Amino acid sequence: MDDEGIPNVSYLSQVHYVDDEHVALSNQFFSKTARNVELTGQATVLVVDGRTGQQYELDLVFERAVQSGDTFSRIDAQIRATGAREGPGVPWLLRSADIYRVRGCQLVPAQPEPAAAELLRQDSGALLAAAARLAMRLAKTSDPDAMIDGMLDGLQRELGYTNVIVLLADEECGRLTTIGSRGYSLGGVGSEARIGEGAIGVAAASARPIRISDMSRGRRYAAAVGGEAGERVIPLPGLTEPQSQLAAPMISNGRVQGVLFAEDARRFRFTHADEDALAMVALQLAGGLRLSEAEAPGVRRDGQARAPAGRPFHVRYHSFDDSLFIDDVYLIKGVPGRLLFHLLKLHAESGRTDFSNRELRLDGALRLPELKDNLEARLILLRRRLDEKEAPVRITRPERGLIHLELARPPRLEVVA
Repeated sequence: MDDEGIPNVSYLSQVHYVDDEHVALSNQFFSKTARNVELTGQATVLVVDGRTGQQYELDLVFERAVQSGDTFSRIDAQIRATGAREGPGVPWLLRSADIYRVRGCQLVPAQPEPAAAELLRQDSGALLAAAARLAMRLAKTSDPDAMIDGMLDGLQRELGYTNVIVLLADEECGRLTTIGSRGYSLGGVGSEARIGEGAIGVAAASARPIRISDMSRGRRYAAAVGGEAGERVIPLPGLTEPQSQLAAPMISNGRVQGVLFAEDARRFRFTHADEDALAMVALQLAGGLRLSEAEAPGVRRDGQARAPAGRPFHVRYHSFDDSLFIDDVYLIKGVPGRLLFHLLKLHAESGRTDFSNRELRLDGALRLPELKDNLEARLILLRRRLDEKEAPVRITRPERGLIHLELARPPRLEVVA
């Protein structure tokens, strides 16, 4: 209430659980309410459990406003992830996270919905135990290709996530690139999301899990690259009308290596336990992929394969963005595009078809990123994209640390500046 006893009512973007005695309210644009709280130090908040329909009235006492720290950063990341889908013209700048002590909590009865009641019966302990078992299996796997497939299969089979994607981060171009998915008609290998946009991009930029529980009130924000003029785009896999999204950053050695993403057509599908479970698996996958880069690099074999015969296929490489086309069909860009053209160029010069990870890392002409950017994972991405497009060139791994080119026909190379 104000100094005349007149209450002010505002809709809140975020009511964030801090601990058993405190909540944080997002202060974005309710200046009048903030002034009233300064007068009385008190507020009443009505919150609704979207999974059950039950309403709770919180009696709050203001303690402090924070503009930094863990709670502020969590709320800020959540707002940035959800703000874009609510439409233009809304001020999504978080002024502060206002911390309140919960003096009382009163239940306002509501009738649970059957679907929501079913979700409530989920056992969070069992979910986290399943995630721990999956993480343990990943820790026992040394092959990065098997890690990625085992993780995607496990998220579906054991954690019950129907639609999942794993993306690798590329800080050089500010994008995340899909390396594998489950639950979609199109695999989408090579599709991209911008770092800092949507649930996927904000999870990468903030290095925090992002959970969106109800997307029905705003337009869908798919986090896909929008296709700027002249830009090469592979559509990001996605549900037509997702209602819940969950993104967890893959962090290793203090750096975000990528993002695990899950979505569902049901509202409030993911809980705090799901957030913890996906984060656990994401951290294990990031560590496993990074460790695979440091293991035996392999020794290059000097043998040469028989020269391929038949009509040459055209390979066009654009040096400005490392995009690569085969017979005028876009294949991939970035580090994987640069890698493939480099291998094809070495083959054209010497006839070689076998290479080692070690020599690629030491080759200055490749301008490869440091170890943190996962050469091994980039090669997996390239191999899967070539297989998906049924290209006349494929990559196989005869053993760890070695790369073999399989050419159905001879390549004809062209560079476009």
